Amino acid sequence: MIARIWRGYTSAENADEYETVLRDIILPGIQRLSGYRGSQLLRRFLEDEVEFVTITYFTDINAVVAFAGEYFTKAVIEKQAETLLTRFDGQTTIYDLVSIQTEDDFFNT
Repeated sequence: MIARIWRGYTSAENADEYETVLRDIILPGIQRLSGYRGSQLLRRFLEDEVEFVTITYFTDINAVVAFAGEYFTKAVIEKQAETLLTRFDGQTTIYDLVSIQTEDDFFNT
């Protein structure tokens, strides 16, 4: 399994709208891709902006390439989302997932 991590930043005023676009449009759109296994969305308030971290999971590197293209570490940003961002990472970080804790394990610990 592959984890693909990316960070984007927006103003406090645009944070709720950006989160809605991610949760309701962008991430569900990725679900149609073969090899996509899910995602996590993290949000953190900073001094003058809000940071979002998306972690998407794919079965293997071929599924990542099918999503992101030949340059699979390059960020894939939908125009609707980009207009709400103040800045973002141009590259993603790719990891091999070596262990995962289930939700039941996590919340019952």
